Amino acid sequence: MTADLNTENHVLVEQTGSLGVITLNRPKALNSLTYEMVQAVDAALTRFEGEPSVAAVLVCGAGERGLCAGGDIRQVLESVKAGKTAQAAAFWRDEYRMNARISHFPKPYIAIMDGITMGGGVGISAHGSHRIVTERLRLAMPETGIGFFPDVGATWLLTRKPGEFGLFMGLTGEIIGADDAIRVGLADAFVPSEKIAALREALSAVPPGGGAGAVSAAIARFVQTPPPSPVSDADRAMIDRVFAHETVEGILAALEQEEGAFAARILGVLNSRSPTALKIALRMLRLARGSPSLEECLNREFAGSAQILTLGDFHEGVRAAVIDKDRNPRWQPASLAEVTEGTIAPFFKPHQEPPFGRP
Repeated sequence: MTADLNTENHVLVEQTGSLGVITLNRPKALNSLTYEMVQAVDAALTRFEGEPSVAAVLVCGAGERGLCAGGDIRQVLESVKAGKTAQAAAFWRDEYRMNARISHFPKPYIAIMDGITMGGGVGISAHGSHRIVTERLRLAMPETGIGFFPDVGATWLLTRKPGEFGLFMGLTGEIIGADDAIRVGLADAFVPSEKIAALREALSAVPPGGGAGAVSAAIARFVQTPPPSPVSDADRAMIDRVFAHETVEGILAALEQEEGAFAARILGVLNSRSPTALKIALRMLRLARGSPSLEECLNREFAGSAQILTLGDFHEGVRAAVIDKDRNPRWQPASLAEVTEGTIAPFFKPHQEPPFGRP
């Protein structure tokens, strides 16, 4: 039996055998997360955590295009324009709490990352204990393209592995597939999309109390080697070399010295991003590498998110990407040189009402 936990049926919740299933159900909007959906997912987690007959939780997306394209930034911007800034901040605060809850969830949390999985879609999946990707995966943290920075705990996730590929993702918004998602630590196993239905059936038969071991064993029956990454070893080494620089200006200067089509393309991508967002994102990611916990990173991201609501680049980025869809944002300031320490310092001032504890 399916129990819908919001009135618009944007989150479907059901139990199949021992498997608690949460389906994001806004396929026409690529299952982008609204505040109400975040609350519904949290309620579903509470229900499944307390249900002894549920062995594990699985999250997936309705439709054929993906798990989730991110948070509903149009809803956020509309709240701000209506003078409801506190409501927009509440959305992020509760979303970040949900991200942390997923990372510590006491039962196995399985995410089916099939198709588009971006922004908030990464937050609802990559913090899980068992993260499944398919050949259709299109994963990214594209926030610098809308005048924002990687959030939902992505600054923590992208900095857990050695090397600079995670930072490269966070600054460029580059879309990656299954192989790179596993390499960078955002996913655990590759299962072909044609096997997902059978996998779900096997997971529904895991005995209650079977734990992570039983879930891992069920998944292992379907795991295959993912298609190879399109990023060559030479380009991967270039990423580690170039993105190790401490400033955005240093990264761009190093890219200009590199040869090859890949470096030239990445240089063009970075030059198209919000200069302010790039500097904020780089500092967020560098600080995250030295952070002791996901919660510390989420608190830092929340302080920046609350401040970003006042940033003209965020409003302009959402306009260009989501509202007018002209894909031609006009960033202000327009150059990195104009983005001073005074510009970005406010984004790192601890918030007085963080998601976790007190500043």
